[in-house]
Amino acid sequence: MQYRTLGSSGTVVSTFALGTMTFGAEATEESSHAILDSYFDAGGNFIDTADVYSAGVSEEIIGRWLGKRPEARDAAVIATKGRFPMGTGPNDVGTSRRRLTRALDDSLRRLGVEQIDLYQLHAWDPITPLEETLRFLDDAVSRGKIAYYGFSNFLGWQLTKAVHLARAHGWSPAVTLQPQYSLLVRDIEAEIVPAALDAGIGLLPWSPLGGGWLSGKYKRDQAPQGATRLGENPERGMEAWKARNDHPGTWQVIGAVEEIAAARGVSSSQVALAWLVDRPAVTSVILGARSTEQLADNLAAADLHLSPDEAGHLTQVSQPRTGVYPYGPMAQEQRSRRMEGGR
Repeated sequence: MQYRTLGSSGTVVSTFALGTMTFGAEATEESSHAILDSYFDAGGNFIDTADVYSAGVSEEIIGRWLGKRPEARDAAVIATKGRFPMGTGPNDVGTSRRRLTRALDDSLRRLGVEQIDLYQLHAWDPITPLEETLRFLDDAVSRGKIAYYGFSNFLGWQLTKAVHLARAHGWSPAVTLQPQYSLLVRDIEAEIVPAALDAGIGLLPWSPLGGGWLSGKYKRDQAPQGATRLGENPERGMEAWKARNDHPGTWQVIGAVEEIAAARGVSSSQVALAWLVDRPAVTSVILGARSTEQLADNLAAADLHLSPDEAGHLTQVSQPRTGVYPYGPMAQEQRSRRMEGGR
């Protein structure tokens, strides 16, 4: 396992984090604890969860595991999130001071810890004034309830606004952003990645295998079946079967990944993860696993380093379509400048 600092902070985390959205849903408590054991035994130290994962059960499962392994409790860097509904009322959702005060206390209780290392806003809240939310987070840092805070699913302008608003008020700065990012979803490179680099924000990519597509488990024009996410629900979320199957770029990328995997004698998942972990601004890639076997295969990517030619090939075949403006090549040239002068 390799390690990096958590964004611009001094805390050190493993380059592969353990995502726990499956805990209490696709993974039982027993299997979840086995996954946690395997992850820490492999050198991982960064656990990511959220209050809405299985309606709080994921946090509870982690809390009971931490209670059984005091050495892991001391070593673990725990990240969770708040923002999405945990009830049916109008104040059971969002990032208001009222909502986050209760959400944070509930997460601390479920996890069985006195401080959460990284508390993240799960998404932008268009209703709550950003000043209110950032002041709450600064207060939470001052009171020792959280060590750091970050964001998830923010756009570039939202991230930049939050960073500079906190800076203007002298509040604690954000250290991370958790976006969807993979060889199949690279649109964040247009605005979000540059904003993160400018602010010194570390990226924590989620869905690094594109919902399982980059693992090679799905085949072209063969509807998924069986015990896979799309086999159980072909219309699942952003990785829904039909839209991605119909897009020719999907299979171009998967084919390139499989070609490199075969030549290296490794899995497709390892190749996709090895490409992502070395992208600019990435701090730690979040792995989701249903089993210890799946986790072990993914963690083997820590020992895989792609050659410049391999990485360049994957970058080229997965290049997102940007249109002419504002992200096309000519538009990018308008924003560039050569040291020696001229266009």
